[in-house]
Amino acid sequence: MNVTITPAAEKFIRRMLRFSGGTESGFRLAVTPGGCSGLAAEFDVEASPRQGDGVVEVGGLRLFLPAESRLLLDGVTIDFADTPMSSGFVFHDPKSTGASCSTAAPSSFVTLGSLTGSNPVRPN
Repeated sequence: MNVTITPAAEKFIRRMLRFSGGTESGFRLAVTPGGCSGLAAEFDVEASPRQGDGVVEVGGLRLFLPAESRLLLDGVTIDFADTPMSSGFVFHDPKSTGASCSTAAPSSFVTLGSLTGSNPVRPN
């Protein structure tokens, strides 16, 4: 699997792991199709992967990814944006055409609920 995490996304994930997990914890990212250009996500810090999750290490980070998420994230760059209006993951998928969207940018912006516990996120 080929997934890229930008420095901004890495910083956010490391902060979540530091505040919510132990040394063996991982960042569980469940991605589903949805939104204008493609992805909706839920994330949490967990002590171990759930049954069926794959463990993907990127830059020293342990990501726990369900099977569907591994398929959807293959080739995707995960970024994190923090603006005065919202904060969240941005998924840049070179395979996405964005044809059904009003924007030509092939990415999906996902906002964060809160920074603790299970965090459902929605595309803008």
